[in-house]
Amino acid sequence: MESFSLILAIVVVTALAFDFTNGFHDTANAMATTISTGAMKPKVAVAMSAVLNLVGAFLSVEVANTISKGLVDEAGIRPEVIFAALVGAILWNLLTWLVGLPSSSSHALMGGLIGATIASAGVGAVHGDVLVTKVLIPAIAAPLVAGIAALLATRLTYSLGRKADGNASKKGYRAGQIASAGLVSLAHGTNDAQKTMGVITLALVAGGAVAPDSDPPMWVILSAGLAIALGTYLGGWRIIRTMGKGLTDLQPQQGFAAQTSAATVILASSHLGFSLSTTHSVSGSVMGAGLGRKGGVVRWSTATRMFVAWGLTLPAAALVGALAEYVTGFGSWGTAVVAVFLIASSAAIWKLSRREVVDHTNVNDTDTDTDTAEPAGVITTAIAAVTPPPASGSATASQDPVPAFPSQATAERTPTTTTTV
Repeated sequence: MESFSLILAIVVVTALAFDFTNGFHDTANAMATTISTGAMKPKVAVAMSAVLNLVGAFLSVEVANTISKGLVDEAGIRPEVIFAALVGAILWNLLTWLVGLPSSSSHALMGGLIGATIASAGVGAVHGDVLVTKVLIPAIAAPLVAGIAALLATRLTYSLGRKADGNASKKGYRAGQIASAGLVSLAHGTNDAQKTMGVITLALVAGGAVAPDSDPPMWVILSAGLAIALGTYLGGWRIIRTMGKGLTDLQPQQGFAAQTSAATVILASSHLGFSLSTTHSVSGSVMGAGLGRKGGVVRWSTATRMFVAWGLTLPAAALVGALAEYVTGFGSWGTAVVAVFLIASSAAIWKLSRREVVDHTNVNDTDTDTDTAEPAGVITTAIAAVTPPPASGSATASQDPVPAFPSQATAERTPTTTTTV
């Protein structure tokens, strides 16, 4: 068993706390579309996701090694640096959860680690080539690839299912959704749980508890898997609402296409050791699935807020991580100040969240703020005016997608009405 100092124990506990926030922050990635389309009950969905996250944590250590061995120089990194990095990541996760924005926990962790490392050891301690090839490029490519794949898959599923029996088709797609949601959960465990494993292993190396270039010990793998599974079970209901209802209105065919596309991208990146954002992948696939259905509408106001949050994640977490590292540099009392600040800030955010509770009982209720945020502008009206595929009998009619807006529903019921853009 590794020898532990007090600061090393604090870092491990804080890393597991981050892993817990990662779990409830990213539950939406796997289960938002399944819950929003009614394929599974909310509590059952998050329970299944939690179990599969735990299983996924044991499937690979490639991403963990990218973080513990590749992103920053292990030499000269103190445990306090890891602690400061985790403070930046946790606070960003909690803030974005409070406002219901599906930002990237992965990039929050990367940003905190980069900022704290630069503040401690300088820019040279960050491996720029790894940052670009295994973090930044996947951050841009993942939502695009997943979105295009989901768009094409959605069009293909509607085309192939046009002549199928309506009820049988819906049951089949719902079963497919459950299977694909399970695959996303498994993929999430193989990617995101490993990030915490990598951070804890880096801290153990920095504290002299394990040898450099070591793989994560088994107890690290198990504890990280359990922490992310517990967070997943509690469910990040605010973000689930945004992903399931705030971006677009999904039908089972679209949910199946979105989740399958995202899972494929995530699993491929885990195999290659890319520290991919599952949030980016799933968000991109949801938007692609929304655009893939005729008459489907993506709420670009919500999407724009997400894009802004994505762009701010790395620098914001890096800034907080750097400031936290500066304070911990004053010694034990500085570390204590940062720890108290983290606990107090987390408690304040939790208290604010109680003003409007979102849980499994109301996660699928209409969010008026989201619905009114998207004005009926040129893009929205133009997309809403696109007529869905004509019904050929009751079987096909039963597959017609539910329109995203009341004005669209009126246009579909009276196809002779002319919509002016």
